[in-house]
Amino acid sequence: MKAKHLIFLILAIIVADQALKFYIKLTYYAGEEHNMIGNWFRLHFVENEGMAWGWKFGGGIGKIALTLFRLVAVIWGTFLLHDFLKKKYHRGFMICAGLIYAGALGNLIDSLFYGLIFEQSNPFTQNVATLFPDGGGYAGLFYGKVVDMFYFPIITNAKYPAWIPFVGGDDFEFFRPVFNLADAAISSGVIAILIFQKKFFKTVEEEKHATVETDSVVNDKTQIF
Repeated sequence: MKAKHLIFLILAIIVADQALKFYIKLTYYAGEEHNMIGNWFRLHFVENEGMAWGWKFGGGIGKIALTLFRLVAVIWGTFLLHDFLKKKYHRGFMICAGLIYAGALGNLIDSLFYGLIFEQSNPFTQNVATLFPDGGGYAGLFYGKVVDMFYFPIITNAKYPAWIPFVGGDDFEFFRPVFNLADAAISSGVIAILIFQKKFFKTVEEEKHATVETDSVVNDKTQIF
């Protein structure tokens, strides 16, 4: 795979991811939801302070640690992708690696800069945030929140069977997490690598047979070892 094709893939995902996030942030108030296809595909605006898929990690200290980890991972990933290209890895693997890299970079942009450039989105006042507000953004560098919007509640109003330990009788919903395009890119890349790893990393073993030349006479009474 050529470097320019990989760069184009990464840029396309980042532009699409950021454009959708800007649209949601500037037109939806926090918690606002609209059905796209029936009741099972919705745009639901939430802001994620932690990891992908709405998971959280360690409060304020955890937030900056996670952002720094993302930054280091993206920098390391840049050199890693360059190495993959030099070694001419399988095209499918390079696409997957590009998806993972683009997703990580897309969420890193949120964490680094969104706190600086956006007004706070408050679910109680239901305000729609503005870009570059007069009073400054809602947080400093490294403390931005990741914008999520895709929500697929395919199964709702269900409960776990009573016999299941710990969650028996609790409400069950599939699919509960709200996520964004960057999360989807990361997950798609990882899942595809796991499914097609044998194809991506297969090795061809070449057997070399040495030919021994000799002037010895071979007959029933002679053996060559």
